[in-house]
Amino acid sequence: MRVDYIDDPNAPAINSVVPSVVALVMDNGRVLMIHRTDNDFWALPGGGHDPGESISDTVIREVREETGYNVEVERLTGIYTNPNHVMAYDNGEVRQQFSIAFRARLISGEARTSSESSAVCWLTPAEIARLDLHPSMRQRIQDALEPSADGPAIR
Repeated sequence: MRVDYIDDPNAPAINSVVPSVVALVMDNGRVLMIHRTDNDFWALPGGGHDPGESISDTVIREVREETGYNVEVERLTGIYTNPNHVMAYDNGEVRQQFSIAFRARLISGEARTSSESSAVCWLTPAEIARLDLHPSMRQRIQDALEPSADGPAIR
């Protein structure tokens, strides 16, 4: 289980920073979304970077693990390191956000859930606007769908 804190003065003290990724995968105007089992929010697929992987390999692995789909990384859309976004896990880890967001292209596969995803859906941006998302995930989706002329978002 995971509890997310953002701009909360009562958040527990950070004891870990783990680079992680999320991927915005588009298909026919729809975005690949998962319902996370650890915090009960809807989100883009993604997760922690493992030793020995390239960051692109992390994106590919995490999307496949959580959704059943194979993707190809297209481009960076943002880097998010807000020290006021803290994630507390059941095992005592309290992690500062360090998330790298990418756009990815669907290659193949079929939807399947995992221990980290209770639902895998293709949704339009209008449908996503009505979902229960953490504010930081909304920001990642917005930045990926409406990229800045100045390049990737750095937040």
